[in-house]
Amino acid sequence: MIGSNSLTLGALLRAAEERLQQAGVAFGHGTTNARDEAAWLLLWRLGLPLDWDLDAHADDPVNAEQAQAVQALIEERIRTRKPAAYLTGEAWLQGVPFHVNERVIVPRSLIAELIAAAPQADELDPWLSADTCRVLDLCTGNGSLAVLAAMAWPEVTVDASDISPDALAVAQRNVERHGLQDRIRLIRSDGWSAITGRYDLILCNPPYVNRTSMAQLPPEFRAEPALALDGGEDGMDFVRHLLAHALDHMTPDAVLVLEIGHERPHFERAFPTLPVVWLRTSGGDDAVLLITRDALAAAQADLPPDPRSNSR
Repeated sequence: MIGSNSLTLGALLRAAEERLQQAGVAFGHGTTNARDEAAWLLLWRLGLPLDWDLDAHADDPVNAEQAQAVQALIEERIRTRKPAAYLTGEAWLQGVPFHVNERVIVPRSLIAELIAAAPQADELDPWLSADTCRVLDLCTGNGSLAVLAAMAWPEVTVDASDISPDALAVAQRNVERHGLQDRIRLIRSDGWSAITGRYDLILCNPPYVNRTSMAQLPPEFRAEPALALDGGEDGMDFVRHLLAHALDHMTPDAVLVLEIGHERPHFERAFPTLPVVWLRTSGGDDAVLLITRDALAAAQADLPPDPRSNSR
């Protein structure tokens, strides 16, 4: 808490930062440290723009009511251990705002970096055909990757699927928020079960956390829907299902972009003969991979069976 003689934005920010540090909360849902988290919550609670220059306004006065409101929000963050995005109802990905709530995980996919940089970078765009027009976002969650893809490539249409009707309700809000109803179609599907047709680009940020890691997640991550995180014993349950049938949904020049986080060892043990291209992101060089249709076809006979034997 801060004293009545120190009611400035700077003092309030420092007090909030120190309180979060002392409480040992976990980050990773839009921020990576206590200061950024404190700044996010302070700005949101005071109704200030998130790009407000707090250093330049450190001496701006804050009244007691405002200070109490910020402090109450910081204490709620600590007490509940909910990600800040659940408290504010909003998360930002690649500079784009998205509605979130506890029905979806907080959007943070590294694939978003590749989409946003595609026209200028050499990671993803060279793999796309001039005829790329149909995109699938499998496991769409709150719809953020689908929205970003539609923004990055104005000529494409996007199908976005998820098993969770709750997640799709949130995704619908985000599609409407960004005025993309005519280009993004939402589909309720358990993996491939309700997906028809073929796509030029398939994006997938699936549940991939292995069972041991799931048990060690901090409370902030356990506040998210386990359905969107839990990838089974080795984290590869959904990925096995994905790759067992992806070939049936890929056009001749199609590519599949898959996020697996820190699970590369498990991925390579599960798919030892599958040639992939690792894409560079801020999460490293082995968190997101790309598979061409030709590579998947060549390795098809060696792929493990779909663990969801009744999924199609």
